[in-house]
Amino acid sequence: MTAVTATEFAKGFGRYKEEAQREPIAITSYGRVSGYFISAHEFEELQRLRALERRVYTVEELPLEVAEAIGKSKMDPSHSHLDALLDDK
Repeated sequence: MTAVTATEFAKGFGRYKEEAQREPIAITSYGRVSGYFISAHEFEELQRLRALERRVYTVEELPLEVAEAIGKSKMDPSHSHLDALLDDK
């Protein structure tokens, strides 16, 4: 992966725009990476992967449509034997 300073990146944007089609470009500032310049294809792939991530909610932030979907869901009958675990003893 190529790493360039922010100043160098700004001066050579055209060059790095083309290079980003092949690999990400790390942009540094004061010796530390401050961001990456990537191709549109890489960004779209990142967005696609993020959409597949599992979402976790606390009860307070659970969207109504998700709560309703959970309420309407049915367990597969092959798991009915697990109902006994919910019985008060």
